[in-house]
Amino acid sequence: MGKYIYGVDVGGTSIKMGLFNYEGSLLDSFQIPTNKEDNGNYVLFDVTKALNTHMEEKNINKDEIKGVGIGVPGPVSEGIVYGCVNLGWGTVNVKAELEKLLRLPVFVSNDANVAGLGELWKGGGAGYKNVIFITLGTGVGGAVIVDDKIVDGFVGAGGEIGHSPTITDGFKCNCGKTGCLETVASATGVVNIAKKLLQETNIPSTLRSVDALSARVIFDEAKTNDPLASEVVEIFGKNLGFVCAMIGVVTNPQAFVFGGGVSQAGDIIIDVVKKYFKQYAFPRIAETTEFKLATLGNDAGIYGAAYLAKENN
Repeated sequence: MGKYIYGVDVGGTSIKMGLFNYEGSLLDSFQIPTNKEDNGNYVLFDVTKALNTHMEEKNINKDEIKGVGIGVPGPVSEGIVYGCVNLGWGTVNVKAELEKLLRLPVFVSNDANVAGLGELWKGGGAGYKNVIFITLGTGVGGAVIVDDKIVDGFVGAGGEIGHSPTITDGFKCNCGKTGCLETVASATGVVNIAKKLLQETNIPSTLRSVDALSARVIFDEAKTNDPLASEVVEIFGKNLGFVCAMIGVVTNPQAFVFGGGVSQAGDIIIDVVKKYFKQYAFPRIAETTEFKLATLGNDAGIYGAAYLAKENN
C-alpha cells in the first residue's frame, strides 16, 4: 500500500504540486509554469515530468504513491474536463491521459472543488462534513460538499455559485448573462459597484480621490466607516447573503467557508453576509449555519487534490 499522495493544482499561470502523507501533512511543495502553447497540449506532459523528477530526487518508488489528485479549471465529470478556456483545452479525459503517462491512479475535479475539499480537510472547514466553499477572487467559484464528497452535478457544473442570479441589478458577466453573483461579489464586482455609486450618487467618500480602486481599498475604507465604501459592502453582502440563503434551503450545510483574495478583508465579510443571510434564510437554517474564513490560502488546491486521491482510492 502506498504511503504518499500527490496533490496537483493546475492554474492559468502556474501548476502547484504537493507531496503529502496519509495524515495530511504537507511534506514538500513545488510549482512549474503553465505552458499554454498549442492549446495547452503540454500541460499533462509537464505535470508528468515534474512528478517523476520529484520522485527521483526524493528516492520515492511509484509503489509508494497511493494516487495523484488534480484540480483543473473547468467543469469535470468522471475524470473528463469539458472545456477549459484558461488552458485552451476542449474536452480532455484528464484521468485517462494522465494515468497513461504517470502509470499511477489519478483522480480529477474542478479547481474550486478541490480548494473546497482542502479547506474541509485541513482548513476553515475542518471538523465539518457538509460545507459550501465560496472563493471570492477575480471571479466567484464554489464547491458543494455533502458527507465529505464533492457534488459535481450532471455535467460537472455543480458549485458554479458565481453564476447564481442576484437580488439587485448586477452587471454583464463573462458567461454572457447579466446579473450573476460574480458581477457584484468578486474583486472586480466590488469595484464595479463602487464605480457605479461614485458616478450616480453624491455620497461623500475618500474613494473619490483614489486613482486605482481595488476591493482591498474599498473594504479598508469601509472599516473606517466611509459612507460610500460602507454602502458598497452592504450591496456586496446583501447579494452574497441572499445567494447563501438560497443554497441553504437546498443543501442545509453546517457552514459556509469563504476563500479567495476578497476574503482577506476578514471579519467584515462574515459580518455583512451573516446579517443578510439571517434576513433571507429559512429560520431554522439561519439559526444553525456557521460562517468561516478559509485558512489555507494558495495551498488549498493541493491539499484538496491530495484529499481527493486519498478518499477515492
